[in-house]
Amino acid sequence: MSSLNAITTERLLLNAPAFDDAKAIFETYASDPAVTTYVGWPRHRNIDDTIAFIEFANAEWSRSSIGPYLVRDRKDGTLLGSTGISCTGKGDAMTGYVLAEANWGKGFATEVVHAMIAVARQLDLLTLFALCHPAHSASCRVLEKTGFRLDSTWSETITFPNLVGGQSIVPVCYRQSLSR
Repeated sequence: MSSLNAITTERLLLNAPAFDDAKAIFETYASDPAVTTYVGWPRHRNIDDTIAFIEFANAEWSRSSIGPYLVRDRKDGTLLGSTGISCTGKGDAMTGYVLAEANWGKGFATEVVHAMIAVARQLDLLTLFALCHPAHSASCRVLEKTGFRLDSTWSETITFPNLVGGQSIVPVCYRQSLSR
């Protein structure tokens, strides 16, 4: 693993988004209804939504030296999706990921989550957590496979804006202790 702003894994390169990435982000995953069904952010309706995401990412990186990453194929730089870490305070941080549908079932999600765990450890965080819609069993399996455990104490409601009616529910929370 390299510095926090450019991370390499066996097959992936993770780096902060740039404005030049807007078209690829929009077309690859952010506007795709199948991909964005269970994410906690609204599907991008136009390129301006994607530019707003990049502005948000830049602000996060400026504020806390960590933020959203784009996930690329290490061999050819093809955009596969995104991930990131958001520090919530007191040694706690949240992670998540989204991959273009063409990249599902290839082990990329597992590799991405392992990379975020490594970053969290580099940051000396105490715990890392992820929220998941209860119906999104594939993501639940990825989190379990990467060492996250169900946190049954989570009780906050969140809205999944891309589901019919923008469902507000208590998501499934998975948490991993990072103590060494």
